[in-house]
Amino acid sequence: MNLAVKQRIPLKIKRMGINGEGIGFYKKTLVFVPGALKGEEVFCQITAVKRNFVEARLLAVNKKSKFRVQPACAIYEECGGCQLMHLRYDQQLEYKDDVIRQALKKFKPQGYENYDIRHTIGMENPQHYRAKLQFQTRSFAGSVKAGLFATDSHHLVDIQDCLVQDVLTQQLINRIVQLLDKHKVPIYNERKIAGVRTVMVRKAEATEQVQLIFVTSREVRLTPIIRNLVQDFPQVKTVAVNYNRSKSSEIYGEETEILWGQEAISEEVLDYRFSLSPRAFYQLNPQQTEVLYSQAVEALDVQATDHLIDAYCGVGTIGFAFADKVASVRGMDIIPEAIADAKRNAAAMGFDNTYYEAGLAEEIIPRWYKEGYRADALIVDPPRTGLDDKLLATILQYQPAKMVYVSCNTSTLARDLVQLAQVYRVEYIQSVDMFPYTARTEAVVKLMKK
Repeated sequence: MNLAVKQRIPLKIKRMGINGEGIGFYKKTLVFVPGALKGEEVFCQITAVKRNFVEARLLAVNKKSKFRVQPACAIYEECGGCQLMHLRYDQQLEYKDDVIRQALKKFKPQGYENYDIRHTIGMENPQHYRAKLQFQTRSFAGSVKAGLFATDSHHLVDIQDCLVQDVLTQQLINRIVQLLDKHKVPIYNERKIAGVRTVMVRKAEATEQVQLIFVTSREVRLTPIIRNLVQDFPQVKTVAVNYNRSKSSEIYGEETEILWGQEAISEEVLDYRFSLSPRAFYQLNPQQTEVLYSQAVEALDVQATDHLIDAYCGVGTIGFAFADKVASVRGMDIIPEAIADAKRNAAAMGFDNTYYEAGLAEEIIPRWYKEGYRADALIVDPPRTGLDDKLLATILQYQPAKMVYVSCNTSTLARDLVQLAQVYRVEYIQSVDMFPYTARTEAVVKLMKK
């Protein structure tokens, strides 16, 4: 490799990578260029030289793609929260189809060349779709700012008008920043580690109810802020505090306390209503969640006699779509508050055929099987890390007849399919654009035991 940092080179972009970057070859060396699009001819500067590839910064686009558009966001390049805003939306959906193909080609699960990869389902209006924000807070020259860290850095980008964030949640965080300033609330910094470090705002789409979490490294006085917020925004129904005293990049600590209001807010999906406590996981794009869960219901195709396990169940949302169609639903999640919500939600909807337990899927499911429970159908909706090795081994050991894998990471999905495809036939993969303007997509995989 004859390339060096700061060297400037011309490059033709052959394809786009899994993080939305342009990829080309310079004298047989792989070059990754964020911001470049497939088919473009660019001029770039090398920023890092790795063993098998180099990274580069886009300097100029000499020949533009016909699909390049002007990003509507003023801080798009600085923020880094979105990666594809310079690509026309219909082509973003084509790109997400290709990301799945790339992942499959890399890991090569059995028969992947013949998988039915269905076109990504997009949004009619892909703006202001995020019903939840988690903004970092920092103080600059005595003034509080809130936003996201720029890519690969601890430089906070102040965000006051996000194009993909729900309008009400953005208004709330802007007001919270003003109030933190006004009441001189201590703000976290990496040296002192004292004060508010993150604020979470979540809105329920169906009811417009809002909940807040202030994540802080020490006790702070939030009473005057809460008083102002609930007066200005009657939609706020829950205010909680979470204590995170560690120096790690984890957003939340173990301890969460409700400071004001009700325990949970109410949301709806498909034809049922459920409660969400502050720490419980729920998809951040409510409109596309309706689409995603509909696809999961269609793919699993349950019978009235089926027993269903909903692994990584959260507050029970996907499982509830099946509860009136099957003999039983069992679920688990590592967040106790989510399991408490799931139990409450099931009771409120009158389901007496559900059972929920807090803990790890890879530990609970084998115990259930030892106790005699047998699942005919399985839903897994794991985090970005994919299926735990123990859970994967459990699935391959007990082999439920049908399975749906809901994935938010195409790479770990393709990796897991290497083992699953030995036992299961991949009927199809249907991706849903849960995160417009980003390089991420969500996929529903229909699996049938061979």
